[in-house]
Amino acid sequence: MSDNILDRFKETITETKVDASHKLRIGIIGTGWIADAHIASYLKMPDVEIVAGADLIPGKAAAFFKKHGIEGVKTDYASHKEMLADKSLKLDAVSICTYNTTHAVCTIDALNSGVHVLLEKPMCVTTEEAVEIIRAEKASGKVLSIGFQPRFDANMQMIKKIVQSGQLGKIYYIQTGGGRRRGIPTPFGTTFIEKETGGIGALGDIGCYSLDMVLVALGYPKPLTVSGYKSAFFGTRPDYYPNHPEYAEKFGVDDFAAAFIRLEGDIVIDFKIAWAMNMDTPGDTIILGTEGGLRIPSTECWNGTVGGPMKIYHEVCGEQVETEIPIIAAKKNEPSLFDKKIRSFLDACKGLIPTPVPSSEILYNQAIIDGIARSAELGREVKIEIPEI
Repeated sequence: MSDNILDRFKETITETKVDASHKLRIGIIGTGWIADAHIASYLKMPDVEIVAGADLIPGKAAAFFKKHGIEGVKTDYASHKEMLADKSLKLDAVSICTYNTTHAVCTIDALNSGVHVLLEKPMCVTTEEAVEIIRAEKASGKVLSIGFQPRFDANMQMIKKIVQSGQLGKIYYIQTGGGRRRGIPTPFGTTFIEKETGGIGALGDIGCYSLDMVLVALGYPKPLTVSGYKSAFFGTRPDYYPNHPEYAEKFGVDDFAAAFIRLEGDIVIDFKIAWAMNMDTPGDTIILGTEGGLRIPSTECWNGTVGGPMKIYHEVCGEQVETEIPIIAAKKNEPSLFDKKIRSFLDACKGLIPTPVPSSEILYNQAIIDGIARSAELGREVKIEIPEI
């Protein structure tokens, strides 16, 4: 019986060749550390030409492309708007790698300029910003994909296969989250932790990933209400940063958040996420259904995959049994998750596939995050209300 169950979840892999006869002209908005990952992937794609970059800090974009050995890229722009207005570039698409609080304005401006957009996560900071982004997307008719590369991990896709197969029955309760014992992201400065630039902390940075893992498996049901909590007990301590105690005064976001979320279909999510805590993990992800339960081992640091073989807990002929789902290892020379994210975005720009991570789904993700933040500030449960788009 267990073998039969495993057979249902075997993966199939198909390879496609890239047509490099027409190169997509790409611009980069924001040249901080996450842009390094974008540029590294773009350089592997034979159908890409990187033609422009913009950053708020003078000279930063030019230094960025020089570091990566790319010549002939135009960077003499005072803002992303100047770059988007330069029709000589003939831009096809842009990657937006800016601060969280500028995601919305940069994305809306790019879509209004008629280019496709790959927007790094989190989508933005508030539900209202997400709605405005999607309105601009619909008006432009361009591709907007959000940067959730964990979706391309075969183990993550297995979670969706298991849930969607009906093997677990009706899903009614989920425990999910994750985090780090000590992992406030300050190696590259304070943009993640300042309110003016980050907007939200662990809740948006890695919380969006753990929410997406379970929401995409469920088919992204509509969120209804949320009771949230957030704190900053570690980020505001000078002794947390031995070499930069001044960072504590700049810390203006959350380093821990938790919530009880109600979804359509009578499903609840028990959620917690941390940049720092006195624990190695807040626990495995658990999906409970009427016919079975799925345990997804946690990781030390939320890294876009699972921490070990998953298990289905179910009954066979009246006996309680467990079926282990082996880890799906990456194939030799298989592209990285980030490379898959970039490749899928490019293919969507060419009209070869649908948008890989559609904004219509991540709108719900963002609404939950915003709801948790609002609930925590108000000290009570809040309804999640999403305006018509």
